[in-house]
Amino acid sequence: MSLFAKKSIDKIVADAGIGESGMKRTLGSGSLVALGIGAIIGAGLFVRTAAAAAENAGPSVTIGFVLAAIGCALAGLCYAELSSSIPISGSAYTYTYATMGELMAWIIGWDLVLEYAVGAATVGIAWSEYLNNLLVQVFHMNPIPYALCHSPFEHSLPDAAGMVQQGIINLPALGIVSLLSLLLIKGTKESAFVNGVIVVTKVCIVILIIVLGWQFINPYNHIPYIPEPTTYTDHMGINHNYGGIMGILTAAGAVFFAFIGFDAVSTAAQETKNPKKSMPIGILGSLAICTLLYLLFAHVLTGIAPVNFFRTTGKEASVVAAINTFMPGYEWLAKLVTVAILAGFSSVILVMLLGQSRVFYSMSKDGLLPQSFSVLHPKFKTPYKANLVILVLVGLFAAFVPGDVVGNMTSIGTLFAFMLVCAAVIILRKTDPNLPRQFKTPLVPFVPILGIIVCGAMIFGLGVENWLRLIVWLAIGLVIYFSYSGKHSKLRNPSDTIPKTSDFEEQ
Repeated sequence: MSLFAKKSIDKIVADAGIGESGMKRTLGSGSLVALGIGAIIGAGLFVRTAAAAAENAGPSVTIGFVLAAIGCALAGLCYAELSSSIPISGSAYTYTYATMGELMAWIIGWDLVLEYAVGAATVGIAWSEYLNNLLVQVFHMNPIPYALCHSPFEHSLPDAAGMVQQGIINLPALGIVSLLSLLLIKGTKESAFVNGVIVVTKVCIVILIIVLGWQFINPYNHIPYIPEPTTYTDHMGINHNYGGIMGILTAAGAVFFAFIGFDAVSTAAQETKNPKKSMPIGILGSLAICTLLYLLFAHVLTGIAPVNFFRTTGKEASVVAAINTFMPGYEWLAKLVTVAILAGFSSVILVMLLGQSRVFYSMSKDGLLPQSFSVLHPKFKTPYKANLVILVLVGLFAAFVPGDVVGNMTSIGTLFAFMLVCAAVIILRKTDPNLPRQFKTPLVPFVPILGIIVCGAMIFGLGVENWLRLIVWLAIGLVIYFSYSGKHSKLRNPSDTIPKTSDFEEQ
């Protein structure tokens, strides 16, 4: 059978509903919106905003957010149509299997590891940085030694004596990833409840920063709003495009990481009570709310502090540092922000780990990954073995890889996935025009094509190093596909699809 054999939508839906022994449907529209906000507002807002301003765009990081939001909105419209038409776990992987065939589905499934697993590691690293800030600023304790909260590929800025510290392992990042993986094994409903509480807390904090910080904006910090094109070299010796159009494009690709959570909503389709109605609300609702908050937050943050502050004093904990330095009398807000940020990062990691395990679950059901990935816990009905494997994978990234590297890898992987989702809408409209669609993407094929162009422009802005990382990652994926997945595919090897009795008993 061809490498591009497609799995029919009828078969996808039928396979998902066998025996009602699958995952529990416990989520409604409100839970999905909260799930999306939980993944969107986190490291992207509190860390990547300041980093993109310092390294790429200065005050015009807000324009980068606008560009990223446009790309997300176009892709979000496509996600909304596909998730309401094919309400099955797997997100872009499942959609690609139905429209472009197995090989492309494998590529996008492997690519989603960059989005969810590596993304969770990125946020875990940011969580570690803010934990130190909590220990020092709130509890007035000594910070965790540099060597135990940074990867072996990182070193500190020289201190007053000229000493430079070297990282060894990021233990706090590994710890939070492990804890939340165990929570996910306990159940989706419990995880959604914890996420909902955190979402309300951190949205209130973001609004507080916007409202209270507005009076401290210094107009001179926004001049020039779009800096002249130049190159900025950070303390690690890495060059960044700064200013001009390329600076904005690069910033858009960098802060795009801040938006990736909304598509994680689509991975929970199989656990949603009324997916055809709730999926579009969850995806587009969370995206709309967060875009507004992002633009206002970025404008306030870059207005409070100059760009050089984010390059030196601020670093990873820039939001807290900016409040302490430039908003006198609001030190209490900085402490509150530190606690809220840690909680917010936790919800982001939670949703990303959820998304990754559900993609692995779908790929395993199709035979492209070992069957153990789709085995459900006998009591909790969650793919617990997939969660444990992901715990190890994400934990290794979080413990040993620098945050800026994994952050940009996440962005480029997500942008590539979005481009394929946009293409899937066009293809499915041609190949299955009569498919029931609860929500329809407007102006097809114009909107999907524009989504492909905008996302492609942001990939271009991320630079050659990240293109090469994506190519190497996909090459590794192809080796796995041709050595294992293609030989075990249930679609290409139908004689192997008859399940053993023990498989049902185990699930």
